[in-house]
Amino acid sequence: MKLTIERATLLKALGHVQAVVEKRNTIPILSNVLISAGPDGASFAATDLDIEILETTDASCEGEGLVTAPAHTLYDITRKLPDGADVTLEMAGGDPRLTLKAGRSNFSLPCLPPGDFPVMPTEDLEHRFSVPASELARVIDKTRFAISTEETRYYLNGIHLHAAEHDGRKTLRAVATDGVRLALAEIDLPEGADGMPGVIVPRKTVQEVRRLLEDADDDVEVSVSEGKIRFRLGRAVLTSKLIDGAFPDYERVIPRGNTRVMSVENKRFAEAVDRVATISVEKSRSVKLSLGQDTLTLAVNNPESGQAEEELAVSYSDEGFAIGFNARYMLDVASQIEGDEARFHFADAASPALVTDSGDEDALYVLMPLRV
Repeated sequence: MKLTIERATLLKALGHVQAVVEKRNTIPILSNVLISAGPDGASFAATDLDIEILETTDASCEGEGLVTAPAHTLYDITRKLPDGADVTLEMAGGDPRLTLKAGRSNFSLPCLPPGDFPVMPTEDLEHRFSVPASELARVIDKTRFAISTEETRYYLNGIHLHAAEHDGRKTLRAVATDGVRLALAEIDLPEGADGMPGVIVPRKTVQEVRRLLEDADDDVEVSVSEGKIRFRLGRAVLTSKLIDGAFPDYERVIPRGNTRVMSVENKRFAEAVDRVATISVEKSRSVKLSLGQDTLTLAVNNPESGQAEEELAVSYSDEGFAIGFNARYMLDVASQIEGDEARFHFADAASPALVTDSGDEDALYVLMPLRV
């Protein structure tokens, strides 16, 4: 087997597939990338048994064949080769090593039998629909920060993707929560998504899809079944297992009757929170918000580090009260606000707050308060 490929093309393909390979593997073959050469070009595949990424590229191939090579090593070598170089990958019949040549550089890499490389079983992914790459990136960005990292609540370790209907409008909705905050974003329901099962896309899968979206311009083809999801982005295909669990009834925690509304310039609010949180207690990162007539006072009182206070002009005409939130959580939400203003909808000091975006009516956030 012998193939010649342009360095930038090889680097892009390896960059996509090697990202799923864990740095430490108890199963040696999972550290490798599977390279296939044929008349239609070359393909590169990697897997961690839960996610599989396959990317096909243009390459000049002499003979067909399969070979595996250490994924991270091959990627690092390619990354350090000069721009514009032609890279030749070759494996002779009697040599158990893969030879890489580029200009005057010559590398020899150990291989493992391609027959040992695991292939994810295929199944009928009966629900198929297409989503613009920019829209898929948007719903991921607006929700993934709220994914739980607590492994005991495994059913929260991903984004809940499902078809929803509200006020007669059908949408494809993404929801993530870690129990103390919730993020929701939605788009108009794509054709073919009606009736799809509600699925939980794992955190690592979300990260890898978002990475692939950096190089995607066209529509993304999404296929879903009860157990798997597949994203086809140009010449890259990511297939992943889904989290086998029931996502909680998140609608119950979204406050619908919060009548105290504060509008604040989002950029100034985020900067002020960041400033006063400098001396907050590291564990809780608690910041107290005191609301009065068209004023908001942010305050932190840390017995060890001191006190901080900053006042902001806001739009608020209801009864004054005080409530506390985690500063990092407020900044996470502020980073997703597209409009100039963030709207905070409050009930009282002990109830969750609803945050909406003046520039995006299809996204909302819920923050649980802290005792201050």
